[in-house]
Amino acid sequence: MDSTSGISGIPGRRAALVPALISALAFGGSGVAAKPLIQAGMDPLHVVWLRVAGAALVMLPVAVRHRAALRRRPGLLVGFGLLAVAGVQACYFAAISRIPVGVALLVEYLAPALVLGWVRFVQRKAVSRSAAIGVVLAVIGLAGVVEVWDGLSFDPVGLLLAVGAACCQVGYFVLSAHGSEGEDAADPLAVIAYGLLIGAVVLTAVARPWGMRWHVLTRHVAMGGDFVPAWLLLAWIVLIATVLAYLTGVVSVRRLSPQVAGVVACLEAVVATVLAWVLLGERFSGPQMAGGALVLIGAFIAQTATPGPAADPVVEPLPHGSADEAAGEGATGESRLPDRAPTS
Repeated sequence: MDSTSGISGIPGRRAALVPALISALAFGGSGVAAKPLIQAGMDPLHVVWLRVAGAALVMLPVAVRHRAALRRRPGLLVGFGLLAVAGVQACYFAAISRIPVGVALLVEYLAPALVLGWVRFVQRKAVSRSAAIGVVLAVIGLAGVVEVWDGLSFDPVGLLLAVGAACCQVGYFVLSAHGSEGEDAADPLAVIAYGLLIGAVVLTAVARPWGMRWHVLTRHVAMGGDFVPAWLLLAWIVLIATVLAYLTGVVSVRRLSPQVAGVVACLEAVVATVLAWVLLGERFSGPQMAGGALVLIGAFIAQTATPGPAADPVVEPLPHGSADEAAGEGATGESRLPDRAPTS
């Protein structure tokens, strides 16, 4: 490899951090904008449906342009719609209707621990010691966030919903990266557009929006000590916290890898907590703040940890060739090994 290739790639890596930061900031404001609508009387699932359906409508021209992707990668698009769109948003919005925004997001950042659990116990691959330490720190920090010494001071259903959002967030990072692999890589715009459309269809069946309290969107709703137009909050949720957030998020995962993008995404929890503090008046106690810091530190360590040792390379059988080739290779005592790891 040319010695300058690594150096020239550094500016590209730094430039790729920009969409990751934008995505974290955009996602971080979704809960703060949605909670006033929920508190004004809208069902959390209806707010989720408005968010996803509105974003799907904005991305509809993109879906029409990339309609071939639905035939080539149906599994990827359906999985993204079910997990990364419908699952994450439904669980998260239902969670913040019961527990504070910051707590819900910090619980959601157990996702790195869940990824490592999948790798270790399902795929049966080794994980590094530092990764395990990161998971332990995140779990200890979570205990501080929910104040387990007070007998779990938060709604247990809300906490379970936040854990559900964490499970679906794993799918978001894994599928975003998986879609860029292989010769038949899916365009990120197609993944997002069809993910939103599929998510909207699923949520329509679940949320049944025909029973929605539409009149709430015509009023001003309480946000902290002020009142803001409900339609303005909805516009922010659809355009900024969904369309912009998903576009920049998927692009960042593909340019940086799921691990690095996940580290940057930890800023989402910080942004959401600060905004909830300033705009909604939600406060964290000292132990909760310390626990939240441990969750983020643990997530950071878990996502940046070096993977465990790879399995021994498998010796490939000799291709069917001439007897001279086989004899020549046998004389040297060399076995044919794969040039690179499989990409499937």
